Amino acid sequence: MSSRPAGGGGRWVTVPPARVHRWIDGFAERHGPFESAGDDRVVRLVAADGAVAELHAPFPPMKPGPPHLAALTAHARAERRVGVVLVRRGGYAAGVFRGAELLDSKVGSRLVQSRTAAGGWSQQRFARRRRNQAEQAFDAAARTALRVLSPHLDDLDAVVFGGDRRAVEALRADRALAPLFALEREPFLVVPDPRLAVLRETPAQFTAVRIKIVDPQ
Repeated sequence: MSSRPAGGGGRWVTVPPARVHRWIDGFAERHGPFESAGDDRVVRLVAADGAVAELHAPFPPMKPGPPHLAALTAHARAERRVGVVLVRRGGYAAGVFRGAELLDSKVGSRLVQSRTAAGGWSQQRFARRRRNQAEQAFDAAARTALRVLSPHLDDLDAVVFGGDRRAVEALRADRALAPLFALEREPFLVVPDPRLAVLRETPAQFTAVRIKIVDPQ
């Protein structure tokens, strides 16, 4: 379980689906009895001491209606086929998961030179070469994503992207990838250089229930 500050106050935690019930029990132990309400995306808990927890379902929408917490936990624990595309300048990875099992994958890298402090014509030539290298890297990433995900497209419940946002936005302009972006779902995966080991760990992010907690004043 990870934690980070939330904009406007409070904090975010991420909880694996299998531990949501345990987390809710702990919330009640810390803050007292609570009331719950929800819709097809969020279940909101308001405790006796004023603490508030908003549980955001992965891959919304879910079936709304009481009992809200039972609906959320069942939705979060459902097994899905998810495509993952990770792109950073010079590196990329694509995979297809069934639950946490990696069914198909490919990773790769392309040289993109770092910035230089040189000036004049040399700087301009370097900048053009660097842009060309980046375009080749993004093209390789796009081809890899299509090669890995396209055979599974009819069975995918969602596609999640991650790595560097600017790199992913560069891919968005590629019309061949439109069917993948049509299945795009949150969260955007914050990862280091895309390697096979990094790709294998991504289900911990995209299956988690994100919870915003605001403690009592």
